[in-house]
Amino acid sequence: MARPTSTARRELGGELRRLRGERRAVDVATALGWSESKLSRIETAHTGISEPDLDRLLTLYGVAVEDRGRLRDLARRGRARAWWTPYRSSVPDPYDEYLALESEAVQIFEWEAQVVPGLLQTDEYARAVIETGADIDDSAIIQRRLALRMGRQNTMSRVPPPSLRIVIDEGVLLRQIGGPAVQRRQLSRLYEASSRPGVELLILPFEAGAHAGLIESFMVLEFAPGTRSPVVHIEGLTGGLFRVKPEEIDVYRDAFDDLQERSLSPEESRTAIAETRDRIGR
Repeated sequence: MARPTSTARRELGGELRRLRGERRAVDVATALGWSESKLSRIETAHTGISEPDLDRLLTLYGVAVEDRGRLRDLARRGRARAWWTPYRSSVPDPYDEYLALESEAVQIFEWEAQVVPGLLQTDEYARAVIETGADIDDSAIIQRRLALRMGRQNTMSRVPPPSLRIVIDEGVLLRQIGGPAVQRRQLSRLYEASSRPGVELLILPFEAGAHAGLIESFMVLEFAPGTRSPVVHIEGLTGGLFRVKPEEIDVYRDAFDDLQERSLSPEESRTAIAETRDRIGR
């Protein structure tokens, strides 16, 4: 499975910094006829590296030719153009990293207390959410962010698609973002999505009372074995936050387990979605 640009480039940079070991950057750069800043930009993932340059660097580090395949693959992917590149100027930097991680994840666990998750939003619902953003007053930015959000949904068309496990607060079904007609169509989309293979959509009812997700909505992203460790993403008003420490990941996994246990069953959740949709606008 192809790794997104920023993720592959960051992983390669970390590997190259590890291989440099105790060598001074200035000495490595001098030996290769590079500037020290060029080596720094490669190691910090600010720029990609050509295959000839990579081979020269690995030769200097004493890496056997037969052991270079994975690093060459990372370099090739790091030079690729990510699909969201045209929209980067309209979103905060952390969101760029989030897009790379979401595109790479093989399992996604999401708890949402306020709005329908982005991967399942209709375009008109998404527009209504984006237009209320505290940092947006430019119609062109709104349009680019809308196109970006709709583009994210292509991740569900991957082969194989990621496994998606979502818990939504009952209040999300009732909050009429965009008005009754928009909300009805959004709930129809949710109902349809709940029957897709690999998707589990649960509703947390008000009757569940206090639960482990009261403080914040969050997403746990997990990746193919042997690639990278899980990451938690938390969306905020000024950008996303990431949690990567194993002990932090465990807290969010436990919280998600609690939310699942308190939620309606998949069949009951589908019924709740349909009944709420049918009541709206009567």
